[in-house]
Amino acid sequence: MSSPRAHPTRPQWRGAVLVAPAVLPTVLVLLAGLATAATQSLGLMPLVGRPHLSLSAYTASGSDLLTATGLSLSIAAASTILAAAIGLAAALALATSARGARLLAAAAALPVPLPHLVGAASIGLLLADSGLLARLLHVPANAWPALVGGRWPIGIVVEYSWKESAFIALVVAAALASRVVSYTDTAALLGAGRRARLRHVTLPLAAPALLASSAITFVYVLGSYEVAWLLGRAYPEPLPVMAYRLFTSNDLAARPQAMAVALATTALAGAVALVCLGLLRRMAAWR
Repeated sequence: MSSPRAHPTRPQWRGAVLVAPAVLPTVLVLLAGLATAATQSLGLMPLVGRPHLSLSAYTASGSDLLTATGLSLSIAAASTILAAAIGLAAALALATSARGARLLAAAAALPVPLPHLVGAASIGLLLADSGLLARLLHVPANAWPALVGGRWPIGIVVEYSWKESAFIALVVAAALASRVVSYTDTAALLGAGRRARLRHVTLPLAAPALLASSAITFVYVLGSYEVAWLLGRAYPEPLPVMAYRLFTSNDLAARPQAMAVALATTALAGAVALVCLGLLRRMAAWR
């Protein structure tokens, strides 16, 4: 007769076995790619010359790598914060308002299937100094602020915030749909006001989904290059744009530098994912 402690672990093992055929090939491909990038960045798999262990790929970029890291983190942080705020507001409206819920859900889901490249082109045509918004407001190009390709990555942040807020809204609304009504009704019967229900019931229930979707958004923005390449300026450049430029360079000796930048981006993304995973495990609603 099996011990009672073994029964709670059976569903976990069963779930692990079911997802193993999809997870194991993905993990193997990921580890193989990281190993290849690491060996190339260390000079052990050069495209030209003899292999030798070296850290020159990490030190060659110097201050440019630090500048790109700061720019990438600032873009990812600003985009994630705005997308989380907009997405949470939309999700709360979807979960608590029955009037116009279908129209709001359709509006929230509309940007999801659009590729980021299409979104970036649309934002560029809208916010550029000769774009649609400047023409509608009759503002000359020399008086229009540099929203695209300027000193501040405003156009990049706007595009990511617009696109990723729809993703966050759908994830948080799906998490609230199954539980928020019953819990808020119970809190209302116990005498809780509207603000108290929002603070002590709705927001704690939405927090795990909001944190998880925000972490996914941050990691995606940190590693995505097409929006920053299209809407940003030539220098300074974020980490993904820098890695892509070095990877596609005619100078084959720059390939180790591209791998070093890619590994730095991966390390940052992994650190953010681990921090968010630790925060998720501490949340009562997640447990």
